[in-house]
Amino acid sequence: MRFVAITACPTGIAHTYMAAESLEQAAKASGDEITVETQGSAGSDPLPEEVIASADAVILAADVAVSGRERFAGLPVVEASVKQAISGAAGLLEQARAAAAEGEREPAADPAEPALTSKAKPGDGFGTRLRQWLMTGVSYLIPFVAAGGLLIALGFALGGYDVTDAPPVTEHFDPASAASWGALSQQTGALAFGFLVPVLAGFIAFAMADRPAIAPGFVGGAVASATGAGFLGGLVAGLLAGAVVLGLKRIKVPKWMAGVMPVVVYPLLGSAAVGILMYLVVGKPVAAATTGLTDWLGGLTGTSAVLLGALLGLMMAFDMGGPVNKAAYTFAIGGLTTGAQASLEIMAAVMAAGMVPPLALALATAVRGALFTPVERENGRAAWLLGASFITEGAIPFAAADPLRVIPPLMLGSAVTGAMSMGLGATLRAPHGGLFVIGFIGGPLQFLLSLVVGTLVSAAAVVLLKQFTGAARTA
Repeated sequence: MRFVAITACPTGIAHTYMAAESLEQAAKASGDEITVETQGSAGSDPLPEEVIASADAVILAADVAVSGRERFAGLPVVEASVKQAISGAAGLLEQARAAAAEGEREPAADPAEPALTSKAKPGDGFGTRLRQWLMTGVSYLIPFVAAGGLLIALGFALGGYDVTDAPPVTEHFDPASAASWGALSQQTGALAFGFLVPVLAGFIAFAMADRPAIAPGFVGGAVASATGAGFLGGLVAGLLAGAVVLGLKRIKVPKWMAGVMPVVVYPLLGSAAVGILMYLVVGKPVAAATTGLTDWLGGLTGTSAVLLGALLGLMMAFDMGGPVNKAAYTFAIGGLTTGAQASLEIMAAVMAAGMVPPLALALATAVRGALFTPVERENGRAAWLLGASFITEGAIPFAAADPLRVIPPLMLGSAVTGAMSMGLGATLRAPHGGLFVIGFIGGPLQFLLSLVVGTLVSAAAVVLLKQFTGAARTA
């Protein structure tokens, strides 16, 4: 049979392409044909129209909203998570065959409102839909985090820690001065960081109610920033905006008005409603909660800081790029915007803990290759670079193939690294980059020690579990 597929994960870095490869290998093994469109961070090459027209069924393996879903109107569609595609591609192909046989078709898009993306299916539970809404917001947030955070870190490297006190570069800029270039980098990065909360809120709303909810979501996120509600306020604003627009869509209007509703009425009324709610009802209480959380983080010392680091490490390794991992990462970058010492320590702990899983498996395959399949040994060689780059998803192929003997050891090592990093006081001003941003790490020796110890713990635990709970897996 002939299939087409789209894969998309929140970061668009690793899961997206691993899922595509898994589907392609499964189709090759079953004698089917499949063409995959990867909607990743590098963009995507749209599926040719003639390929879609000749397809028997469509597979959407995505943890975020899929762009261009309306192209598949009239075709059977199977939806799954990226993780399902990575670990169970053959099963998805079977589901696609069954869907083609049953003849259930994707409905056509509403011409009154061009569909730019997909949402969770109406039959999905609230938890599933909420996860997809939040992950869509996070997926659009991450490019701003990477660009803004690294520019800010570069600004500190060039201009010192007092670069934040530099005058605006529009008023004073000396091309021959490193401090001026540092100020330029820091101020540009700060502007990029200023978009974080509006982008988060805007695309959460977008995932809930499509294009008409973007403006209300961005407005709500901007109000959250203005009132000091921060990331928590952005989450609330995005959900409010999406809910308001969904409610407005339930109102029946004459056909002659249908064309202007998504372009004018929904954005106007939605923005007004969300602005009122955020300014007068929600903003101040959430801002108070954010301030309380920031103060609590600032007061963490000793055992409490170590326990927080361990918890964040457990979260980073639990699903390796999934919702739990992203919750810990988003928590860290939310604190990074405050510049507080405790927040910088949290960012260091999260990045170090997120590097442990792929590095540990790379080490385990290097020292005890007989316990792993030839494919896993090949993945292990690639995992060195993925781990060094803070791409936790490099551990997913191992976890998908043997979750009970891989995930718990990885969580153990990541928890050790997070706890050590917090306890030793390592700090980080860059939100991503792994070892390639070592120059932006405060206490690099403490950071590296924490990373090495956690990696050794996880690698040893994986090897021991595989050695004593199952036969060696040789080529």
